[in-house]
Amino acid sequence: MILQSTSPFSIRKYSEPEETPNVMTLSRELTPDNMGKVITVHTSSLFDSKQKRFVSDLSISIDASTGLITRVYKRDGPVNDASHPNTIDLRGLTVLPGLVDAHTHIFLHAYSEVSSLNQMRDESFVERVVRATNHAKAALMAGYTTYRDLGTEGLRDADVNFRDTINRGIIPGPRMFVATECIASSGGYETRLENGFPGVGQTAPRISDPADGVDGVRAAVRRRLGAGADIVKFYADYRKRILRYPKPSWPGELDVLFPPDDDAFTGKRNPNILLFTQEEMDAMVSEAKRSGAPICAHAQSPEAVVMAANAGVTSIEHGYMPSEEPLKAMKENNTIFVPTLAVYQVSLGDDSHVMKAILKHIKAAYDHGVKFAAGGDTGAFAHGENVFELELMAKAGIPVPEVLQAATLHGWEACGGDLCGKRFGLLDKGFVADIIAVDGNPTEDFSALRRVKFVMKDGIVYKDEHKRSSLVRV
Repeated sequence: MILQSTSPFSIRKYSEPEETPNVMTLSRELTPDNMGKVITVHTSSLFDSKQKRFVSDLSISIDASTGLITRVYKRDGPVNDASHPNTIDLRGLTVLPGLVDAHTHIFLHAYSEVSSLNQMRDESFVERVVRATNHAKAALMAGYTTYRDLGTEGLRDADVNFRDTINRGIIPGPRMFVATECIASSGGYETRLENGFPGVGQTAPRISDPADGVDGVRAAVRRRLGAGADIVKFYADYRKRILRYPKPSWPGELDVLFPPDDDAFTGKRNPNILLFTQEEMDAMVSEAKRSGAPICAHAQSPEAVVMAANAGVTSIEHGYMPSEEPLKAMKENNTIFVPTLAVYQVSLGDDSHVMKAILKHIKAAYDHGVKFAAGGDTGAFAHGENVFELELMAKAGIPVPEVLQAATLHGWEACGGDLCGKRFGLLDKGFVADIIAVDGNPTEDFSALRRVKFVMKDGIVYKDEHKRSSLVRV
C-alpha cells in the first residue's frame, strides 16, 4: 500500500434485493437438477487473453455443477438455441474473461474521503468490515471477479475470514487471494503518531508483522502462511522516518518550519529506505516457494526492485522510480510488474512532473519486455473504479490488448498461477467460467470497460442488465 432466485439449471443471479438474500441463493448446491447440465454462452466478439486478440463467433459450454468451462468452439452457422432456457446470448456485446485486480486493499476506502492513517486508527473493526462488504460487491459489479488483496492495513488476519465468506456464498464479491499482514523489518512499516507516551507506545494498530534476520524472516513467512495467507508480501523498502520531520496528521496541526524537500524522486524529508538485506529477501522467497506460495515485494526505489527481483519474487509492487537497472532485473528474472499507477495519479495529479516521469518509466518497462499485471492499489481510490488503473496503463502507451492481458491472464499468474488451485483469466477448457461483457469495443473506445453489462463468476450470474438469459430469474 502507498499510505435470488434459482433456476432449474442452477444459473443464479445476484440482484439488489430489498431483503438480504438467503445464503444458499449465492452458492452452488449439487442437485439432480444441475448435475451434468450444460450452460451455453454465445458471443460475437471474445477476447482471447492468451493470443491477445478478439475472436468472432465463439460459443462456450459450462458445466453448471462445477462452474468450469468444458468447451470453447467456433460456430459454423446461425444460433438456433438463443431462447433455450440454459442459453445465454451475449452477441452484440464484447466478452472478456473476468478482470483481475492484482493489488487491492479491501478494508480501505478512498483517501479523498479519509486518510489511511485515520481509517486504520479511528474506524472500528465493524465499520471497516461493513465497508469491505460494499467494496466487494462494487468490484464484482464492475467486472472484477478476482482480487489479489495485499494487506489488511491494521486488521491482522481478518482478510482470511472475509475471503471465506465470499467463497461460501455468504456475500457477493471477487474471489480473493489474501496476504494477511505484510512482513517488514522492525520499525519499517508502522502507524506512527506523535502522541505516543514514552516507554508505552502509540495508540495505533499494528500494520505489519515485524521480523529481522534470516531466521526471523523465515519464521514470519511461516506465520503468514499458517494464518491463512494465499500470498506473502514483504516491504523491501519504505519511508520509515516519518517522525523525523512529521507532517500534519489532522486539520489545524502545524507543520515543521522549513522542512527538507519532499519531491518523490529527490526529496530528503522522508525517503525510501531499504528494510531488508539481500540474504533476508532470499530467505523469504525460498521459504515461500518451499511452501508452494507466491511472494511479492513492495519496492519503490531502484535498489529495492533489483534486490527483490534477484531474490526471485513473483511480482514487484509499485517500482515507480525511473531507472534502467530494475527493468533489466525484472526482465531477466521473469518478474511480474504491478505498477499501481492509479495511487500515484490520485496523489500527484496530471500535471506533476513525477507522474509524467512515472508514465514514461512504465512505457520503458513495456519496451524492455517486462511482464505486467494490473492493480491500482485499489482502496486508495474507490472500489468499483478499478478500471482506472487500466486507463492509466493505456495512457502510458501500452497497447490495449497488452493491458487486457495484464488484467486477466497475467493477473492469474500474479496470484500464483497453478498454485491458486484453479485457473482463471482465460476463457478456455478447464478454466473457471468468469465471464464479463461490456458495451463497446475497448480497442476503439477504452471507456467500454466502464460499461459492464454482464458478470458471471464460477458459472453463477451476478449481473445481467440486458436480461440476455431467459434462464436467469431475479
